[in-house]
Parts: sequence; structure tokens; C-alpha cells
Amino acid sequence: MTDDTQTMQTTETTQDTQQRPAARPGGPAAPLVLVTGGTGKIGRRVAERLAARGRDVRIGSRTAPVPFDWNDESTWSPALEGVRAVYLSYYPDLAFPGAVEAVGAFSRLAAKTGVERLVLLSGRGEEAARAAEEAVRGVGTGWTVLRCAWFNQNFDESFFLEPVLAGELALPAGAAVEPFVDADDIADVAVAALTEDGHDGRVYELTGPRPLSFADVAAELSAATGREIRFTAVTVEEYRAVLAVAGLPGEFAELFTLILDGRNAHVSDGVRRALGREPRDFAEFARAAAATGVWDD
Repeated sequence: MTDDTQTMQTTETTQDTQQRPAARPGGPAAPLVLVTGGTGKIGRRVAERLAARGRDVRIGSRTAPVPFDWNDESTWSPALEGVRAVYLSYYPDLAFPGAVEAVGAFSRLAAKTGVERLVLLSGRGEEAARAAEEAVRGVGTGWTVLRCAWFNQNFDESFFLEPVLAGELALPAGAAVEPFVDADDIADVAVAALTEDGHDGRVYELTGPRPLSFADVAAELSAATGREIRFTAVTVEEYRAVLAVAGLPGEFAELFTLILDGRNAHVSDGVRRALGREPRDFAEFARAAAATGVWDD
């Protein structure tokens, strides 16, 4: 699945910032990077890392100084002005109707306006995500695709947070497993692809080091928090009703079908290939998140 979220990987925002590093005396200006979804779980981390490297960053969000909205094409050209690299994160998810068309149209415009690199946040096992990838590949720029497993941070920064606080993960996941990946690992790979050589034309499938069922996740969270958190299997229809009460699109329930058939149960080596190190384990994430107090009663 695919930030900021985007969906099980993405839906969440933070306060918008325009990040501009100090000028470097005597040196050329660093290429401007547009980070779409720049206030989400992954985008925020990408923007922070780019700024720390001395890159000029434009946050792509509806509330940014230069607004960007996937649903308003009139915002695209101003957001792309002067940009040479783009982190592409479609909201709410590449599986949603209209996503492929929007990503394709935006990518073509980006290429036309002088963008040289596109880094797409994509998902595993999604037909629409593959179509979006093909759209990005076909515009003539350099490109890198990040096919990501579901995010660890869905449990402390997104819509799995409330169920964790309530002590019950009631989800239509059955015994299916997913090798959850950490947002920090994804952001590190994205920044490498945006700023370093050697990543052009690469597809990185990014997962954690081991597959976990949601019952396994509940056990890891229980160990990290010191209180009982249980997993309860529900039907897709029951979960769709829960989403409706929460004001979230029912399409999110359908995303569980991407793990129920086992298509995404495998672990991949994308983090190691891109960064030369192992990905962060869910247990490490859970301990660190618990230490912040985010899951305290």
C-alpha cells in the first residue's frame, strides 16, 4: 500500500512547514525538491532529511505557502516551478479511483517543466499501483519506485492508534501476515534516491525483516506497553461499518484483501539493496514508540 498513507501506509498530517536551509557560501544552489504528501508519515520524514542535507525543500500540501492538491490541477504548475526532483506520494492511496490518471498527468507535467527525478511511493500487490508505476516510468525522467509493505507507524501515528489505545485490534485480517516496514527506513531510501546516484531505474520492494500476523503485532505491542492488547478478527463488512462511524472511506477495508490471499507475505531485501543495512524490526519500533508515551492510557 501506499503516504500520507496514503492509507494503511499513509493518512495523517502534521503542521505544514517550508524548509529552507541556509545558503552555502560560494556554492551552487541545491536543486529544489518537491515533497508531495509532505506533512504525512513518510513525506514529513523525507522533508526533514532533505533539509538536514542542505536541500531546498518545497512541501506539497494544501496548506503550504505554495499550495499543492492532487484534486486541483491548477495547483500543480506553481508547485513544480523551479523543481528538479519530486517525491511522489498520492493521497489517499494508489488503489483509489482516479489515482493512476492523476499520477500520470502530474508526472507528464513534471517532465515538461524540467523535473529530472521522480521517486514514487507505491504499494505491493496492487494492480493500480503497478499502473501508476508504469505511468511514471513512461514520462522520460529518471525514476525510482518504492514498493512498500504496510507501515509500522500506522500503529502510533495513524488510524490503528485508537484501537491500540482501546486494547483491541479488530480488523479483517484473519491469520494473514505482513512484513511491516518502518517509516524511517522508507524515508532513508527515498532521500537516497532523490539525492544520490545509482538509484535511477530501480524498483525497491521495502519490507521489515520478518512477516507478522496481526495477532503477532498485538503480542509485540503488549510486550512493549506492558498491558494486554488483543487481536480480534472481523469481516470486511463489519470493518467497513467501523470506518463509516470514524468518517473514513470504506475503500480502506478493501485494502485488507491485498494481504488475505498471501500475495504480500514475503520479505524483500530492498532496504539492504538501497542502503546497505538491515531494516528496522517491528519490536524495536514498538519499544521506541512505547517509550514516548503515545500508547499510555
